[in-house]
Amino acid sequence: MNATLTQILLLALIPVAATILGGVIASFRPPSPRVRSFVQHFAAGVVFAAVAGELLPQITEGHQPLGVVIGFALGVGVMLGVRALVGRLEPEEGETEAADGDATRSATGLLAAVGIDILIDGLLIGVGFAAGERVGTLLVVALTLELLFLGLSVAASLGQRGASRSRSILTVGGLSLLVIVGATLGGTLFGGLTGLPLEIVLSFGAAALLFLVTEELLVEAHEVKETPWITSAFFLGFIALYLIELLS
Repeated sequence: MNATLTQILLLALIPVAATILGGVIASFRPPSPRVRSFVQHFAAGVVFAAVAGELLPQITEGHQPLGVVIGFALGVGVMLGVRALVGRLEPEEGETEAADGDATRSATGLLAAVGIDILIDGLLIGVGFAAGERVGTLLVVALTLELLFLGLSVAASLGQRGASRSRSILTVGGLSLLVIVGATLGGTLFGGLTGLPLEIVLSFGAAALLFLVTEELLVEAHEVKETPWITSAFFLGFIALYLIELLS
């Protein structure tokens, strides 16, 4: 059964709240690099479990090889395009120590890049609900953890640039609303799809989520020296969501 747009938006409030919570936590007590790496590993495991346990079986049931190829090509292409755009917007390392005008442009670039990421996450929630209420709900759970980390990172970066706590929290809160925008677009555009169009959309979502895990979350997480506890967080996240799937 497919969820209504109202149900999608109500569930999308959960990752919105998680993003704001991450911003509040980082504004008062920025997490250590190891804690951030642990959260990234755990979130990556949860997202991977959502793709492997829900999206891929849905795609397999469709038996539409052409749709899979088109969807994966579009998903990878879009994410590579977003990465290229984000690379132009995000500040280079060391840019935070620039003059005031450059620092302002640096912060603007960072926020624009994060806004694009959050909008894509909201769109992926809409993609999940195109496959059904169960798939969409599990994607909400998975992306909630990813957006919690994003809120932590943005608030910590703003704090390093000298932003006040209130300004950091309000900025993260404003950015989090892009989840609602993306979910609205996804729920409106993809609701009610069947056949080849649905297969393309689901394959697009699977590719985008796998890109998020392998090229964003884990790449950043591996910037910190690995420990057995940090590495195990990926598998803890995977088994946690997989158990939720089995019990639901």
